[in-house]
Amino acid sequence: MGLDKTKIYERHYEDSVFILAGAAEIFAFIDHHTHLSSHMNKSSWMMGGGRMETSVDDRHGQEVGSHIRMNGRFFWIMLSLDEVITRREPPRAKVWETVGTPKLLVVGHYRMTVKIEPRGDGSLLSVSIDYDLPTENLWLGK
Repeated sequence: MGLDKTKIYERHYEDSVFILAGAAEIFAFIDHHTHLSSHMNKSSWMMGGGRMETSVDDRHGQEVGSHIRMNGRFFWIMLSLDEVITRREPPRAKVWETVGTPKLLVVGHYRMTVKIEPRGDGSLLSVSIDYDLPTENLWLGK
């Protein structure tokens, strides 16, 4: 599946939190995708003894068109995904979306959106995901 900026996803979830930090500081943190996936980069019981490895292209996931890839396993199941940055407006917004065929257990294709609004002595961080359910049943190998 190629990138389709007009794609409508089946499901949507969003949440916001006020953080006592400036927009630039928050954006700098989320702009490094290894920070966002660090909880999956170490073997743990939550990952069934497996882990995911995050790799970025030479643009480090920090430019429109840049790719972030994750590969690994959960128990015996091989997982993988490829994401591409579709919007990047420091320090206010970043959007990335899956391309190809993600091999994940609980979501299929998705679009993540992060927005940061300065508010007084802090910032309002809003994160949303638009997603489809997986089309493959990786538990059964189908």
